[in-house]
Amino acid sequence: MVILRRRIAKLSASTLERFVLRVRRVVHVRGTVNVLVTNSSELRALNRRFRGADKATDVLSFPSPQVEVERSNARRVAGDVAISADVARENAARLGHSVADEVRILTLHGILHLAGFDHERDNGVMARRESQLRRQLKLEAGLIERTLPHDGMPRAKRRTA
Repeated sequence: MVILRRRIAKLSASTLERFVLRVRRVVHVRGTVNVLVTNSSELRALNRRFRGADKATDVLSFPSPQVEVERSNARRVAGDVAISADVARENAARLGHSVADEVRILTLHGILHLAGFDHERDNGVMARRESQLRRQLKLEAGLIERTLPHDGMPRAKRRTA
């Protein structure tokens, strides 16, 4: 399910739902992925409540081990992704691509987290996978990729000479 609380030019809920399905297939995420596109205030509140960080952010992922039951059919819920349309607009303007593409980039990043990737601890594994999927899905520079130095190593993992 996709909820667009903020309008994004050239991106409808149904278009984003199709993108989510495509990403789920290529990332091998089983289960429903819910995506909320909202404002920075709501992302800040979610970040404060669930991560203890009192600041707005671009994307949050909430993996879920829960099972949703519908008419005697069990359906696994992979988790939820929340995206700030405000931050997406800022990023898109700064990076020279559409807000719709930025929301897709953030969606891909969030779904990779639902798949178990963690760029803060995996020595670049998520960054490489995100970069490969970004090319495959014909997206602009990925979220991790654009924050890394040119050698591709997270700043904390780089050796200094």
